[in-house]
Amino acid sequence: MNLFAGSEEKTNRAIIIAIVVMMVVVAGGVLLVSAPASRLLGESAYSIRSAFHGLFAGVLMVTITIGMYQAFRLWTGIPINMKELGMGSVVNAAACFLTILFGNWLYIPYRAQGGPRFYFLEKAPEIHKIFFEFKEFGALFTLPLLVAATYIIWQYGEKLNANKPLRMVVALLLTLGFFYFLVAFGLGAAITKLKAA
Repeated sequence: MNLFAGSEEKTNRAIIIAIVVMMVVVAGGVLLVSAPASRLLGESAYSIRSAFHGLFAGVLMVTITIGMYQAFRLWTGIPINMKELGMGSVVNAAACFLTILFGNWLYIPYRAQGGPRFYFLEKAPEIHKIFFEFKEFGALFTLPLLVAATYIIWQYGEKLNANKPLRMVVALLLTLGFFYFLVAFGLGAAITKLKAA
């Protein structure tokens, strides 16, 4: 019997509450600094799409990084709380889906007649090939990888801890998802610095 279990749980709860409060304060600060909303979102007709794409990409950055940590634990055989892993995998896959959804919605005007695609094809085709085509299609690999990992986690649950080959498959799926996301995220951040004349 652990005499400190109750106080440890209270400490963990206090830490979580403190983190949530700090996040709310930071979000409120960003809102105050960027008000009115046009300063936060920009003047573009696609600013709302861009804001949601960036929001979900930021959420995915956090969840997929946690997934990478969990992949390491699975790979090394460290026992994992499968309920936490299961819920985290669902949030991870959902954030990935929403990031891709809003990203593809942004991609429509890029490819439209007279859109930035034509400028880049004419002036710098390598920018189009690497920063747009490779990034957009490479990023799509993340969703099936994360959905497959989520399915295996939910299908096998607690049995996953004892099944080494299956643990390795889930760890590999999560790692590949992280890799493809990281490449797309890095190129996506670079894209925001590009401007068509």
